[in-house]
Amino acid sequence: MAPKAEKKPAEKAAAAEKAPAEKKPKAGKKLPKEAGAAAGDKKKKRHKKSVETYKIYIFKVLKQVHPDIGISSKAMSIMNSFINDIFEKLAQESARLARYNKKPTITSREIQTAVRLVLPGELAKHAVSEDLDVIVCFGSPVSVPNGVVCGMILLCCSLL
Repeated sequence: MAPKAEKKPAEKAAAAEKAPAEKKPKAGKKLPKEAGAAAGDKKKKRHKKSVETYKIYIFKVLKQVHPDIGISSKAMSIMNSFINDIFEKLAQESARLARYNKKPTITSREIQTAVRLVLPGELAKHAVSEDLDVIVCFGSPVSVPNGVVCGMILLCCSLL
């Protein structure tokens, strides 16, 4: 076995000089630093990003149609994706109709026409009738998009 190499006196002196620099600070000095870090955590508190879903509305409509039936979280997620998809299609079609007619505003007429174009047969008729009920109930065409969405949710839940 080869003998271990001993440190030269110069290396021992360098190690001795480094040792005092590497000493840990006293506990009394750490306390204010920790208190400052705790105060910093309060300032840096993160807020969760809010996610908008139709879950509560789907559940309310489901209870109106079938009071004794529940819905699983996976089925609720599927319904939420379905409503988002239908909403996106209706928004695109109504924007396209407004562009064709060279109008800067999407009105209830464009939305109603988009519903007739996007949704198939009987579903479109029911959605338009729900749309008209909402206009009569609230007396304002501004509520029409929400009425279409609520009508869609109502029709989807009634098909369950």
